Amino acid sequence: MRIRSACSVPQVTQAKNYYWRIAGFYFFYYAFIGMFAPYWSLYLQSIHFNAVEIGILMSVQPVMRMLAPNLWGWLADHTGRRLLVIQVAATLSAVFYLGVFMTTSFWGMLLVLGLMSFFWSASMPLVEATTLSYLGQYTGRYGRLRSWGSVGFIISVVGLGYAFDYIAIAWLLWAGLICELGILIFSRQLPATKVLPHHTDQQSIRQILLKPSVLTLFGACFLMSAAHGPYYTFFSIYLVEHGYSKGAVGGLWALGVICEIAVFFLMPRLVQRYGFTRILIASFSLAVVRFMMIGWYVDFLLLLLLAQVLHAATFGAYHAASVGLVHELFQGRHQSRGQATFGSLTYGAGGMLGGLISGPIWQYYGASALYSCSAGMALLGLLLMMWRPRSSDR
Repeated sequence: MRIRSACSVPQVTQAKNYYWRIAGFYFFYYAFIGMFAPYWSLYLQSIHFNAVEIGILMSVQPVMRMLAPNLWGWLADHTGRRLLVIQVAATLSAVFYLGVFMTTSFWGMLLVLGLMSFFWSASMPLVEATTLSYLGQYTGRYGRLRSWGSVGFIISVVGLGYAFDYIAIAWLLWAGLICELGILIFSRQLPATKVLPHHTDQQSIRQILLKPSVLTLFGACFLMSAAHGPYYTFFSIYLVEHGYSKGAVGGLWALGVICEIAVFFLMPRLVQRYGFTRILIASFSLAVVRFMMIGWYVDFLLLLLLAQVLHAATFGAYHAASVGLVHELFQGRHQSRGQATFGSLTYGAGGMLGGLISGPIWQYYGASALYSCSAGMALLGLLLMMWRPRSSDR
C-alpha cells in the first residue's frame, strides 16, 4: 500500500516500513485489550473478588483513560516530542504491569492497575494523531492500518479462550506481559511526523471544545462508551453463567472483531459516500438494537451471533468515523491534545461510568436490566447525533 505522509511523499520502501511499524503497535496494543477486556474479570473472579469489586477494578482503565491522556497530550503538544512521550509511557506501563504478579489483594490490584493504566492509556491517542498525520490527506485509509489492532485482538481473544479450557486462568498474566513487551518494542519503531500549521493554531483548545458541533459529538460518544461499559465488564461472565464454554466466549468476541475488520476496510468508500456523521447515526441506531438483543436473547445463539456481527457498526464504524471527525475538528498544534481529550471524555469518562454502574445493576437487578440500560444510553447518544450541528462536517 502506498501511503503519503502529511509533510512529504516518502519513498515506497520507507512507506511500507512505516506501515508495518504502525501496524505492529496497533497489533500488540489491541492484543492487550483482547487479553484484558474478555478475561480479566474471569481472573478476578478466580481470586475471589465479588461483583462490585470486579466492577471497580475493571473501571480503573477507563478512569485512567479519562485522567491521563489529557496530561500526555498537553505534554506532547507543548514539547513537540510526541514520539518520545509515547516511548516513555510504553516503558513505564510495562514496568508497572509486573505488579500483577505480586498481589491478589483488592487494594494491591487497584494500585497496580491504576499505575499501569495511567501510562498504558497515554500512548494510543498520541499514536492515533501520529497515524493520521502520517496518512496526511489519505485519512480514509486509517481503518486499514487500525485493522491490525483488530487482528491482534482476535488472535488474543480466540487463542486465550481456547487455552483457558485446558490451562488455569492465572496464565493470563503472562499473556499480558507479552503484549506489554510488544507495545514497548514497537513504540520505538514508530515514525516521527511533523505537525503542519493551521489557522486554528491561534485559538485555544477550549475555544474549539466549546463549539456546539464538538460538544454534541463528545457528549454522544461519551454515552456510547458508557453503553459499552457493561459489555466489556460482564459479557464474558454473562456467557459463562449461561452455559457457554470459554472457547465459545472467545469465539463470540472474535466474531465481533472479524466483522469490525471488514468494516475498517470498507470505511474509505463509506466515508466518501455517506460522511462521518451519517455513519455515526447508523452506528448509534444499531447499538440500541444490539444491546437489547444481548440483554434479552442470550440463550438464542443465532440472535447472539447477530448481536456480535453488529459490533462492526457499534465499534468498528463508530470508532473510525469518530476519530476521523475529531481529526478534522482539531488541526495543527491541537492534534495530539484533541485526540487525547476525546479519548479522556469518551472512552475514559464514559467507560468509567459504564463500568462503575455495571456492578450494582448486575448484582441487584440482573443482566437484562443492565444491558437495557446500555441500549438506553445508546439511544440518548443517537438523539444527540441527530440534533448535532453539522456545519463543520465533511
